[in-house]
Amino acid sequence: MDWILFLIFLAGCGAAATTGAMFDPGEWYDRLDKPSWTPPKWLFPVAWTFLYLAMAAAAARVAGEIGSGYAMALYATQLAFNTLWTPVFFGLKRMAAGFVVLVCLWLSVAATMWSFWLIDSWAGLLFVPYLVWVTVAGALNFSVWQRNPQASAA
Repeated sequence: MDWILFLIFLAGCGAAATTGAMFDPGEWYDRLDKPSWTPPKWLFPVAWTFLYLAMAAAAARVAGEIGSGYAMALYATQLAFNTLWTPVFFGLKRMAAGFVVLVCLWLSVAATMWSFWLIDSWAGLLFVPYLVWVTVAGALNFSVWQRNPQASAA
């Protein structure tokens, strides 16, 4: 793996991660009715640290390979949707729109995972936990939206 590429991709992931710091869930989210299977607050930064490291490592493995153009375009797409979700859900408090972003994120993560797998199986495997996490996040977003229709911004 090219460590310079890894650090560049990690910096991109770090930029995406800043939205989590900029748009704190706060009291609005704390007051929402959430399902019993909602992960504890401490798990989110731990999970995202691992996921961003895995994403950067996967991208660094694939980026220099011949024929990786579409895979890297999909990587950029999923990172854009990843970055977009937090400001939409927590910043704008638009749970329905957040769910739409999460569906797009899930599709782009799945496509990235598959395209990475075709080039480098380890890179594809590094995306599996991310797809699982986004699946849970999508289910959580949907559940919270359905349980709290009055709490979403107009």
